[in-house]
Amino acid sequence: MGHSPNPDDESNGLSPEQRLEPPNIRLIEPGITTIRDMETLRACVAYENANQQRMQVLRKLEEQARAIRS
Repeated sequence: MGHSPNPDDESNGLSPEQRLEPPNIRLIEPGITTIRDMETLRACVAYENANQQRMQVLRKLEEQARAIRS
């Protein structure tokens, strides 16, 4: 039947754009730290590479990838 929402799936339902281009720049880091799965993280890396290419954001995404793997 239906798939019950899991808070770890698609990490809170936020799109990469919502995480990486929030209305307040201070929300970028919390948007990244709430990523709990590699699929969402990869989508955010792809989005950042295709759009802003900010090294600071890409470093934070890399740190989060390490945290997810551990």
